[in-house]
Amino acid sequence: MKLLFFDDFTFGALKGDDRVVDLSAEVAGIPAIGPQDVIKGVINNWDTYRGKLEDAVESAEGVPVSSVRLRPPLPKPTNIDCMAVNYMEDGTRDAPAQINSFYKTPFAIIGDGDDMILPDVPATIFEGEAELALVMSKYGSNVAEKDAFDYVFGYVNFIDGSARGLPEGGFPTMKSRHTFAPIGPYLVTKDEISDPQKLQVTLTNNGIVQQNFNTDDMAHQLARCVEWVTSIHPVEAGDILATGTNHGGLNSFQGGDVVTLEVEGLGKLTINITDELNRTWGRETRHDMAAKGQEGTTPQISGKYA
Repeated sequence: MKLLFFDDFTFGALKGDDRVVDLSAEVAGIPAIGPQDVIKGVINNWDTYRGKLEDAVESAEGVPVSSVRLRPPLPKPTNIDCMAVNYMEDGTRDAPAQINSFYKTPFAIIGDGDDMILPDVPATIFEGEAELALVMSKYGSNVAEKDAFDYVFGYVNFIDGSARGLPEGGFPTMKSRHTFAPIGPYLVTKDEISDPQKLQVTLTNNGIVQQNFNTDDMAHQLARCVEWVTSIHPVEAGDILATGTNHGGLNSFQGGDVVTLEVEGLGKLTINITDELNRTWGRETRHDMAAKGQEGTTPQISGKYA
């Protein structure tokens, strides 16, 4: 199924390619202070809810997806873990980087159609990394690699926003900023994806393909990522584990951009980039810079901090 929230965080599902079905009546018994409690309750009790949710979708006509506002399918997960340097970069790396991860605040979450807001900080560049993210199915600690997929409920598109080159603070100031974790447009249950280790990942910026790679290029594969993160801290239903990106196509995000991420089978996540300072950068990707024999990212051209 493709589970989602819409409008005022009404719980629902996608029917076919273009209709949304309201499933709020089917989950009315879940104790909830906020929408994350609803999706967490569904995930934790999937065996109970799956059949009646599927039946409700089958029997309902639904409404056009164009008539509703889609919201983040996981509005406030307890944990958002992100794998760092987790691709072989199309053979340009001789060996995998040492396994590593970092943490994002749940307040970084936004959804389809929302704005990633570039803050007033002296970043050398703002970027967003196209990623496949796992959605965890239940509480797990020190999960063995062989058991990893017992703890995976499904998958979601994930853009890892970055404010690079800041003078202090490391990963938190670079990665864990408000609006820097777009997800969506919906949560796809794992039964709909036959091989998550072989999915095409495509990111466009203003309609131009910038990132285009396959998850088969991962250095530390999905099961190992689950093992690694759960060796650091427990996870629970509805948590997000983003699995990294191929960095070659990373490109500047700047005000007015419209960015779309599509991981094969997970729909299209589209966000807008907002920058009150109207800063500009060149449009070269990291691949472009490397082809010119230049290390790093394209420089800022105009605006504050240029």
